[in-house]
Amino acid sequence: MVREFLQPRPRTTVLDCGIYKNFPEEYKKFYREWKLTTPKPVHYIPQEGTYYKNEENGMVYHVQNVPIPLSGSNLEDVGIWGGEAVIDGRIRNLKGKHRIHDLGPVPKFWYPSLFNTVIYSEVLNKHMTCTVTTRAQILINNHFGLDYYLLETRACDLRNLLAVQLKRKILLALRDKTLYPNDQKKREEVYDKFKKYLDDYTPEEIEWYGLTLKDARIKLAGENIRLREKPKEPLKHQYRREFIEELQLDDQQKIESKPWYKQKLLPFK
Repeated sequence: MVREFLQPRPRTTVLDCGIYKNFPEEYKKFYREWKLTTPKPVHYIPQEGTYYKNEENGMVYHVQNVPIPLSGSNLEDVGIWGGEAVIDGRIRNLKGKHRIHDLGPVPKFWYPSLFNTVIYSEVLNKHMTCTVTTRAQILINNHFGLDYYLLETRACDLRNLLAVQLKRKILLALRDKTLYPNDQKKREEVYDKFKKYLDDYTPEEIEWYGLTLKDARIKLAGENIRLREKPKEPLKHQYRREFIEELQLDDQQKIESKPWYKQKLLPFK
């Protein structure tokens, strides 16, 4: 009993509360990848190993790779930042020549360098004007295109809502094979190039991929309404249909089990 009491409790997330518990597992899988998975370090270089030695005093310390706190910004949702974000920090505010004028740390935000550029999606066949960072542009070039970058990067590393929504549109176009509707040859060529990325997802997971909590809640409510409005077949009709199918199956099995000389007497089965 004491051992069970001392064990740490599992961390409660937003998916364990309220209406979000009723979300399908396909959406929960995406949300965990997007919001609850630790992304790759972008704003700091993680230190390897478990311990390190301070060369100045000779003391051994435990390695602590603590992520830098990031602040959410509406600017992130309308651009592709390559995993970068606004850094929320503090600086010392020294007013005057003496230390008695030290007013303590004051808030400060560090923003990445942003610029507008044109990006192109081969699957969607669209040019888009977008706000990006230098890191995002380097990552897109290293992956040889926007589509490869989005499809090969986890949602937690994409971070931005725009990047996740573009990835959703690309996956839907590949799943439904709606790319290049007026050019069949080009459609088959592009589809063969990117179809391998569909192996990582089921059709249901793609349907729920890239949605925010609000969008997923609206989608779930719409599906529940359609299920309630769908006309239900009376049970007597269902039982009658199943009974007729069983009779037809039994008759077919009896005919097939008869000897060959009796089957000739029934040329029309």
